[in-house]
Amino acid sequence: MKRFLTVTAAALALVACTQSPHPKWTYDSVVYEVNIRQFTPEGTFKGVEAQLPRLKDLGVDVLWLMPMYEIGTEGRKGTLGSYYAISDYKKVNPEFGTMEDFQDLLDAAHKLGFKVILDWVANQTAPDNVWMSEKPADFYERDSLGNAIWEYDWTDTRSLNYENEEVWWAQDDAMRFWLAKGVDGFRCDAAGEVPAKFWKGILPKMNKDFPNIYLLAEAERDELADPAETFDANYAWELHHLLNGLAQGKKTVSDLKDYVARDLARFGEQAFRLTFTSNHDENSWAGTEFEREGVYANACAVLCFTLPGSQPLIYTGQEIGLDRRLEFFEKDPITDWSANEYTTFWKSLVDLKHGNKALRAGEKGGKIDWWEVPEGIVAFSRELNGNKVIVIANFGKEDYTPVFNLPGRFTNHFTGEKVKSPLQLSLAPGDYVVFTE
Repeated sequence: MKRFLTVTAAALALVACTQSPHPKWTYDSVVYEVNIRQFTPEGTFKGVEAQLPRLKDLGVDVLWLMPMYEIGTEGRKGTLGSYYAISDYKKVNPEFGTMEDFQDLLDAAHKLGFKVILDWVANQTAPDNVWMSEKPADFYERDSLGNAIWEYDWTDTRSLNYENEEVWWAQDDAMRFWLAKGVDGFRCDAAGEVPAKFWKGILPKMNKDFPNIYLLAEAERDELADPAETFDANYAWELHHLLNGLAQGKKTVSDLKDYVARDLARFGEQAFRLTFTSNHDENSWAGTEFEREGVYANACAVLCFTLPGSQPLIYTGQEIGLDRRLEFFEKDPITDWSANEYTTFWKSLVDLKHGNKALRAGEKGGKIDWWEVPEGIVAFSRELNGNKVIVIANFGKEDYTPVFNLPGRFTNHFTGEKVKSPLQLSLAPGDYVVFTE
C-alpha cells in the first residue's frame, strides 16, 4: 500500500508539471472578429448564423463577437451609437435580435465546432446604464461637482470606479451570466485601462469555475499575461505598429529581431500574443491594411501567423480583401462575400497554423532561428519534434533572387509544390514563401 501511494504521488506531480497553462484547444487556434452590425445587410444574429458554414470552410476556430449588449441612447454618437457604450450588460442589443436569437447563434456555432467569445467592456458604461440609477454614486468616477466623467473623447460613456470593489463583483456577476449560457470566454476591451488588481481579483476564481475558457486582453502589459492569474493572451500592439513601419520603410528587419527577443524576455514563452494586420479599431480609424502596408500587407499577415507566441486574428472582411473602412456608428454592411484570391490566401494561412506544431502559440511552439540574409529580407525557421517551417519575405525595395540549399525535403505551402535543392527564388518587394517539412 505504501508503494502504491508513492507511485500515485509521483504520477500526480508529473501531471502537475506537464499541465498546460492554457486550454488545450487554444494553442493552434485562429481568432475571427465578427462585426455583427456590418456582417450582413440585416446586421443581426441570424445574419451571422447564416454565415457560419462559410467561416467553417475558412477554418477559423474562435468567433469573437463585438459587443452585442444593449447600448445607451444618452449622448449616442451617430445614428446607431457605439457598441462600447453599454446600458445593460445582461440584455442583447435589439438591433441584432433577441436573446433567443443569440442563443441560437451560440448553439449553432458550437454545433459546428467553433468557440465563441464575447467582447467585454469593463472600463466604462453608457451614461444611461442601469447601474447609474441602481447603484450608489461612487460606482462611477466623478468630478468635484459630482458629475460622472469619461475618458478621452468617449463622451457617450462614463468611467466606472474600480476603487469601489462592489464594481468588481457586479462585473463578475455579469460576466458569469454569459458564461452560464455557454460562451467560451471574453475579449476584454481596454483591459489595460482597468486596474490589474481587479482582473487578478476576479479571474482566478472564474478560471477555476469555468476551466476551459479563453481570456484575451486588449492590453500589452506583462502583469496581465500570466494565464494562471489573468489572461491567456495580450494584444501584440508593438508588433502591429512595427509591421506597419516595416512596410512603410520606417522600421528595419533588425528592429523586428530586437522586438521578438525583447517581447519574449518581457512576457515569457507561455504568454500568447494576439497578432493582426487589422481589427475594428484599425480598420475604422487608421485605415485598411492596404492603406497602411501596401504591397507588403500579405507578407505582414504571414508573419502574424508564424512568429513565436502568435495567436493570429482575422477581422471581418479581410478574407475577401475588403479595401474600405467600415463605418463605426452607422450601418455600412458588406454585401458581397464571394470567395476570391484573398479567401484562398487566408484559408491557406489558417491551414498552415493548424498543420504545423512548430507554429503553436506559447510554450508549445518551436523557437525561432533567424537566417543571415540581406537587410530588408525577413528569413527564419522554426522547428519542433521534426516539424520545420521556413519563412522568407521581401520587405525591401528591390527584387531578391537567392539560391538556397534547403536541409531536408520541403513543400511550398502556398503552391503545394515539392522543393528541390538548390532552390532558386525570385521575390519581388512584398513577395513571400513558406516551406514546410
